[in-house]
Amino acid sequence: MAFSSAAISSGEGHCTTQLGVVFRFEPASGGSSVLVMTERLTRADVAHVARLARLDLTEQEIETFTGQLAAVLDHAADVDSLDTAGVTPTSHPLALSNVLRADVPRPSLSRDEVLAMAPAAEDGRFRVPRILGEAP
Repeated sequence: MAFSSAAISSGEGHCTTQLGVVFRFEPASGGSSVLVMTERLTRADVAHVARLARLDLTEQEIETFTGQLAAVLDHAADVDSLDTAGVTPTSHPLALSNVLRADVPRPSLSRDEVLAMAPAAEDGRFRVPRILGEAP
C-alpha cells in the first residue's frame, strides 16, 4: 500500500498513518519489506474519515462502512504483498486496439439539400432562436 511521506510517521519497524492506523513492516521476497495492518479498522476510524470528508453518516452506515473499508484495506495489503519485481507495468491488463472503422471520406448531402430539410434557414445557415439576452 502506498502512502505519501506526509501521511505517515515511521518508527522502529512500524508506521502510523494520520488516521492512527498502525502498520508493521514484514520482510518480503527480494530483500524488500511490505506494510501489514496490525490493527483492525475501527468504527472510530471510519467516523473520523467521515468527519474529515464532511459526511453525516448514521450509526448503521458507520457499521457497514467499517467492514467494507476494512475489506478494501485488507485486499490492498494482499495486492501490495505480491512479488511484482518481474512484472512489466501496464496501463491495462489486456492489449487494446482501436475497434473503430477507418475514417474514409465518402459522398454526403449537399448544403442546399440539408438546408431544404431544416425548419428555418437564413443566408446558407440554420436559423435558430436566440438563447442569450434577447427574446426571439
